[in-house]
Amino acid sequence: MASEVRPDPPYVRIAAEIGERVRSGELRPGERLPSTRQIAARWGVAVATATKVLATLREQGLAEAKVGSGTVVSARLAGRRQTGRESRSPHRPEGPRQGLSREHVLRAGISIADVEGLDAMSMRRVAAELGVGPMSLYRHVENKDELVAQMADEVFGEVRLPVPGPAGWRAKLELISRRQWALCLRHPWLPKAVSFTRPVLAPHMMRHTEWTLAALDGLGLSLTTQMREALRLHSLVLTVAMSVADEIEAEQETGVTLARWLVEQRARADELFAGGKFPLLARVHQETTPDLDGLFDYSLDRHLDGFAALLREAGQA
Repeated sequence: MASEVRPDPPYVRIAAEIGERVRSGELRPGERLPSTRQIAARWGVAVATATKVLATLREQGLAEAKVGSGTVVSARLAGRRQTGRESRSPHRPEGPRQGLSREHVLRAGISIADVEGLDAMSMRRVAAELGVGPMSLYRHVENKDELVAQMADEVFGEVRLPVPGPAGWRAKLELISRRQWALCLRHPWLPKAVSFTRPVLAPHMMRHTEWTLAALDGLGLSLTTQMREALRLHSLVLTVAMSVADEIEAEQETGVTLARWLVEQRARADELFAGGKFPLLARVHQETTPDLDGLFDYSLDRHLDGFAALLREAGQA
């Protein structure tokens, strides 16, 4: 009795259909591909399945994420069609004698996550970027979780913290917070890679915590309070930065910028506020625009004001 041939999963079939349109030239390099929501609606599948479709196309080298445009046909295909061969990835080790290193793996993962987000960054995706087999990565990292943790530690190493730093606890705490904020803007995926409940022993991250504790040392606070303040300050940065990451993902997903989205929402907002039920919100709607840098500045200043009040109560201000 012949064995039953099982059909391919839906995401494989959909990826093959879109991939054929790319290979035939119907979809050209740089042209936008359907978003996950569009795939889900057109093919009648779940968003998770649609996400796998785009991930498969990226792993095949047919698609790439472009900030402000979502997922587009890979620009590398233009050179590949002209030369008849695949162009070399900027992260791929040059030459047959140069071996794959941990730095190659981390830098490739960081580059992918910076543009496409952590969800798109997989062991297979990194291997494809480097032009090696996925199993070769396991000599350097055990799994994706370890890869993400090492990537996070690697980028924390980009921050230079002066020793001893500026005079005064407030100036020190402001300095490290603003440098971490700038780091999160360079690497929007970073907030999702940091855990406060199950922290990893990562040297560069630990250096940040040690520097913060040194800024708090000598203020007459218990070690518990010092550690809580160090973690609270760090979480303040990551919380606001998470909104930045969410906005970038929304822009990539929909291809709609925040400015355009606000314009599209204005008619609905004007309708809601016209009845006079929300007079204060109506004033905010007319006079302010979303400003995450401003929100970060305000949050940091008010937090440090509160910490100063704590020190005054303790007689240490």
